[in-house]
Amino acid sequence: MKPRSAPNNGTHNKNKLARAFQGVINLRTASKIASTNGVGIGTYSHGDDGDDVKRKAGLKALIAMVFASVTSIKAAYAELQMAQHPYDGEAIQVADQAVVEQLKVLSELRHKFLKQDLDLSPQVTLMLAEIQEQQSMMRTYDITIKNLESDIEEKDSAIDLHHKQLEHCIAFNKSTEKKLNETGPLFMFDNIQFTTLNPSHFIQVLHCALKSVRSYVRLMMKEMELAKWDIVAATKAIEPSAMLAKQSHACFLFESFVCKTMLQGFDSHDFSGLKSLHREQYFNAFKTLKSANPKSFLVQNPKSGFAKFIRDKYLKLVHSKMECSFFGNLNQRKMVISGGFSDTAFFMAFTEMGRRFWLLHCLGLSMSDQVSVFQVMKGYRFSEVYMENVSEESLFIDEIVDGADVDFRVGFTVVPGFKIGKTVIQSQVYLSPVINPNGTSLLDGNTLR
Repeated sequence: MKPRSAPNNGTHNKNKLARAFQGVINLRTASKIASTNGVGIGTYSHGDDGDDVKRKAGLKALIAMVFASVTSIKAAYAELQMAQHPYDGEAIQVADQAVVEQLKVLSELRHKFLKQDLDLSPQVTLMLAEIQEQQSMMRTYDITIKNLESDIEEKDSAIDLHHKQLEHCIAFNKSTEKKLNETGPLFMFDNIQFTTLNPSHFIQVLHCALKSVRSYVRLMMKEMELAKWDIVAATKAIEPSAMLAKQSHACFLFESFVCKTMLQGFDSHDFSGLKSLHREQYFNAFKTLKSANPKSFLVQNPKSGFAKFIRDKYLKLVHSKMECSFFGNLNQRKMVISGGFSDTAFFMAFTEMGRRFWLLHCLGLSMSDQVSVFQVMKGYRFSEVYMENVSEESLFIDEIVDGADVDFRVGFTVVPGFKIGKTVIQSQVYLSPVINPNGTSLLDGNTLR
């Protein structure tokens, strides 16, 4: 048997036209039969049959006109919708007028039906109604095709946009990886000697560490935005009563959280994961990792003190819920727990930040056996001896009432201060306004902890 081919629209339309013509032929045949049998209009019984045939034919023509008008209204309404997007005032008027005209036609047909005014030419009316219906259907199909083509164009535009975003992300990741693979400003310590170490070297490494903190916080906040985090709620979780001068200052709270976590245990010799060493041995450890690629170093030394430090700090800083919301899984966390290291841009940014804090600790112990951090408690007065304000903009807050007795106190510590032997390195704090303060002065009590 030959397979049947699916009928196309052209064949379907031809079939409908054929049925219309067949209806006309049937009407003509009925008339001829009536004439051949000698049935006249005046004959009672057969005349009634002839009238009934004409009435049915007229009714059939009327119904065909109704369907033709309804199809025309449907096509005009589709054109009206299409003219809305993009807006085309002229097309809207044309479509609206077409709808009104066809509604008038339907009203006239209704009156004819109610009055039994079916004095129509059935053959001609059927063909005209069929033609009108087919034309209206073709208009509807054309509009549907245009809508589909418009949807395809929108999808193509969205795909192109996503491709560009993907290319941007790939370029950003490559750029980030390149920066992480470079030792950057740590090159300045290539020729440093153990005997010439001084606090300025510690401050320079600290600045390098804080740069990596800011880069990591920017990356972390970007992931939060992509994951639809509530940034305000996240900052409240860190410091519920923090008063920020600007919404963009939320980054200082995240920097505070990162620094506090990364520097926890800094005053212990076990912080770096190394056994207690002599000062010069700490300096040698500093020089070794300073010149190394952190990714390669971790792969080659998975059981080193630095590897242990990175694992411990990552698990403390990046909560499992945070990682899952960022990446949709806990693959990085599982890899770290099992002793491995991820090669994602997010983890490598953390690794570079961790490397610089690890180097800072080794350098501090190279200078003195007594290395510690201190954090200024909330509410204490600002002192230039122990503190540095991270933002002058924090001194300008719109909510302060003019004329009020306002003092600025420590809102929260962004970067703890350091003590290297007898040398004190300032902490970095964010100041907040306090109206009619009743706190203790920095110099009147124990402000450091």
